Amino acid sequence: MSRNRTGDDALKEDDLSRRFGAFLESGTDLYNYEEDIARLLQAKQTRLIVNIDDLRDHDRQLADGLLKQPIEHLSAFEDALNRIINAAQGNFEKHNSDIRTYRIGLSGSFGDHHVSPRTLQAMQLNKMISLEGIITRCSLVRPKMVRSVHYCPETRGFYSRDYRDALTSLSNEPPTTSITPQTDDDGHLLQMEFGHSVFQDHQRISIQEMPERAPAGQLPRSTDIVLEGDLVDKCKPGDRIQLVGIYRSIGGGANGTFKSLILANNINLLSMKLGGGIAQTPLTDSDIRTINQLAKRPDIFNLLSSSLAPSIYGHEYIKKAILLLLLGGAEKNLANGTHIRGDINLLMVGDPSTAKSQLLRFVLNTAPLAIATTGRGSSGVGLTAAVTTDKETGERRLEAGAMVLADRGVVCIDEFDKMSDIDRVAIHEVMEQQTVTIAKAGIHTSLNARCSVVAAANPIYGQYDIHKDPHRNIALPDSLLSRFDLLFIVTDDVDATRDRQIADHVLRLHRYLPPGVEEGTPVPDTTSQPLFINGPNIPEEEGTEEISPFEKYDPLLHAAFNAPTNGRETRSRRAKRHEILSIAFIKKFIQYAKSKPAPTLTKGAADFIVQVYSNLRNEDTERNQKKTSPLTARTLETLIRLATAHAKARLSAKVEEADAIEAQNILRFALFREVPKRQRRKKRKLNDGNAVHRGDEGESDEESDGDESGRESEAQDGRMSMPPQAPGNEDSQDPIWGDDSQDVQMSDAVQQAPPPATTSSLTNGEWQIRPERLQFFRSRLAQIFTTTLQNEEQVFLEELVQMVNEGLGTEALFGTREATEGCKAMQEQDELMISEGIVYKI
Repeated sequence: MSRNRTGDDALKEDDLSRRFGAFLESGTDLYNYEEDIARLLQAKQTRLIVNIDDLRDHDRQLADGLLKQPIEHLSAFEDALNRIINAAQGNFEKHNSDIRTYRIGLSGSFGDHHVSPRTLQAMQLNKMISLEGIITRCSLVRPKMVRSVHYCPETRGFYSRDYRDALTSLSNEPPTTSITPQTDDDGHLLQMEFGHSVFQDHQRISIQEMPERAPAGQLPRSTDIVLEGDLVDKCKPGDRIQLVGIYRSIGGGANGTFKSLILANNINLLSMKLGGGIAQTPLTDSDIRTINQLAKRPDIFNLLSSSLAPSIYGHEYIKKAILLLLLGGAEKNLANGTHIRGDINLLMVGDPSTAKSQLLRFVLNTAPLAIATTGRGSSGVGLTAAVTTDKETGERRLEAGAMVLADRGVVCIDEFDKMSDIDRVAIHEVMEQQTVTIAKAGIHTSLNARCSVVAAANPIYGQYDIHKDPHRNIALPDSLLSRFDLLFIVTDDVDATRDRQIADHVLRLHRYLPPGVEEGTPVPDTTSQPLFINGPNIPEEEGTEEISPFEKYDPLLHAAFNAPTNGRETRSRRAKRHEILSIAFIKKFIQYAKSKPAPTLTKGAADFIVQVYSNLRNEDTERNQKKTSPLTARTLETLIRLATAHAKARLSAKVEEADAIEAQNILRFALFREVPKRQRRKKRKLNDGNAVHRGDEGESDEESDGDESGRESEAQDGRMSMPPQAPGNEDSQDPIWGDDSQDVQMSDAVQQAPPPATTSSLTNGEWQIRPERLQFFRSRLAQIFTTTLQNEEQVFLEELVQMVNEGLGTEALFGTREATEGCKAMQEQDELMISEGIVYKI
């Protein structure tokens, strides 16, 4: 699009373009954008991501100009990029740069230009800003005309006209009319050539402040964002994004106020889970090696399940079921069109305060894609799909509900019993056929909803009545219960020994203090996501060091793992007492296991599953074993799904009989709230002392296996037995908590005024950081290590630079080279270690 510029403006923009071009052509050991441009053309992309910290090292004036005067500087930057690509056409003949306009996307640290929808003010107008939030609404993608081409039959000439509006980026010129010309200057009629006209994709989205960062008692605020070109459809409603863009006013408001929008420049999807990072994290070679080594252990399934939800005491069988649910079974699509679901559905019914909602919350934070709803706050169309009217065009269109948005994920429904019958019927189709069929308002369609359902409900009387049958306690129809693969009864039994153990565990959690936090001070809020966009030069490998998949043992957090599973403690169990896998590693393990081909059923496993199903249907149920859910043909598919998921946990290519045995144990526990005694005797030695200790002979073998889940019998109490800690054990922890004085001093040292940055200085041919800047960098780093990165052992250098620069003015911002020199200076004093762009704690 051509621009009318005065002579001075043209000279200024040409000078800026020349300086930006020199930056793109200057490669160092930290960045090389010529290689990035080559990769950009090979991948047929149009947006080059430039780290503003690299530009700050090269020319601080250009970096400040991009933040404070982005329209002039970004236009010159893109002109320089297009000029370099045009000059390189000899090397890339197959690419035609006339058709495609190449753009610049910014990443890096923005200092005090990093805002939120709540802190957007008039002083940020026409500035480059960066903000984070949740996408609440996305419009349809529509073409917007940028240039129209017309043909005159009389003169046989072609005419073109460019169009600008208030949303056209990189232009300070007034908008043009949107009416296409019908005649030329001489009055000859024109015909529009749609094939030669130029259109651009246009989309408008709304971004809302993250609810956990909104002040108490105030609603989250939102603002509108305009996406153009290759940025459209980069995100969907519900995604948490980090956005870089220009804050502009478009006028048109009443009473002296004007509407304002953000013109997007770059979008990075943030994680919806705890721990940061994209949910689908790239696995390194060391990760895959560690996963394969652990998968060879015979107890890998118990190790994974016992590491789930460490803050929840007991519930061993429910944790096993949740692990199988996260792994999932094998989905089948037969040639005749039959679809057999592979997702596992789980329902927990029980007394209040039995950690049902906490288990749902853990699944929500662990699964790669999970959506949470509640029974009373959800309607049938809110769970499936709704027909709405588009505000802009008035057309009717579909809006996806929670289960459609959670396709290939997990839906967590709390207070399932509070849902009305009309709304509950809407999810029947989703739970078995895994589709949503809509036939209303002239719209007939079917949407995919291939998701697992994890639900929690209370009994019909509030408390579970053990004297009544399960179906009289659960106010749900059999048609719905049969769609749940596993239904666990969670009861709150009164037992002095068990209550003492649970109270001891809860009090230990309340006594826990994160490292670097003084007792009595509020715990630092770690919900803020660091401003981090993957730049072009971030190394893919996390480093040569292998990080242990096990968590460091903490007696306050992991004391429940030391509970002896029977009355005595053997030498082998004492040796394995401290093995707790980290949640981050469990996520990687599940991601790797799901990416492998689904295991196939062997003849032995198939015969065993058939025998188990036949026994369950025909065995005598007069031994006070009342089934929690009906036994139907879906129970047979449940056994297959559980056995397949157990084989995935072993990374096995075949489902063997051992997998089917474990699936039978979990299913029997869910159906009858106990594990069959005869199956336990095949696998484990008898422990007669347990039965004498509890006086319950029929459930002695459950206790020998250390199984814990919600159930109404007293076997639960024995399974959770743990001897009380010795008094000296708690006292031994006090010296650990008394080492916080140094952290407090480091935090206080940050309050000094930041020394301003200067241009690059060379000493003996090497770039060195000034002493006062090094001291300021060290104090900022100490504060970050004790707050944001208190639980991390390593961090990318670019991410660390953005954390250090957060909240600083443009004069005090650190560049990548300056931060690298600061880390090297601290490495010489053994304060940290830096290698290949990764900073390690010491």
